[in-house]
Amino acid sequence: MTAGFQPGCRKCPRLAAFLDEVRAEYPRYFSRPVPSFGDPDARLLIVGLAPGKHGANATGRPFTGDHAGILLYQTLFEFGFGSQPCSNNADDGLMLRDCRITNAVRCLPPENKPTTSEVDTCNAYLADELLSMPVNGFVLALGTIAHRSVLKALNLKLSAFRFGHGAEHEIGAGLKLIDSYHCSRYNTQTRRLTSAMFTDVFRRLRAALDDGG
Repeated sequence: MTAGFQPGCRKCPRLAAFLDEVRAEYPRYFSRPVPSFGDPDARLLIVGLAPGKHGANATGRPFTGDHAGILLYQTLFEFGFGSQPCSNNADDGLMLRDCRITNAVRCLPPENKPTTSEVDTCNAYLADELLSMPVNGFVLALGTIAHRSVLKALNLKLSAFRFGHGAEHEIGAGLKLIDSYHCSRYNTQTRRLTSAMFTDVFRRLRAALDDGG
């Protein structure tokens, strides 16, 4: 969690109201803006879309309890970024090494679809996150919205960096942006994203980090 993130943020009225509704229905759920998780000095920052209702919104940790987290945390473990291959709850002892995970939007959106204005409002937190990245760091964007959010946070033209699975972009500040399809249930079940495709992205990331970026 970076210095600029506000755990009690209610800047987006629709999201704040929705979280209130979910909290009333599920009193034990976290149901607040979800902070980043992982190594504060990480050279790899993974950016997802937003918390899932019964996943990160429930547990308070990105991708934890979400179907998308099954493939993500298993892959992180395989490549030495995670201390265990699954993430069940925020108190399960999982630790990340040289890796941090965040979302383009920190609050649960209705139907998992944030509006453009909500993405833009939350973008300041992502910009702050990127400022903490070391030179020769890597940003992995999971999906188009995450990709665009990273570019916007760095004041870059979206048209100059087209999203594509496995695409690599030099984005300044000593950072490289790598794209991947989001590891969502829909993408993995339709095989738009296979475990082999996801593994290939992480194999390249691991090799680049081992070479010092």
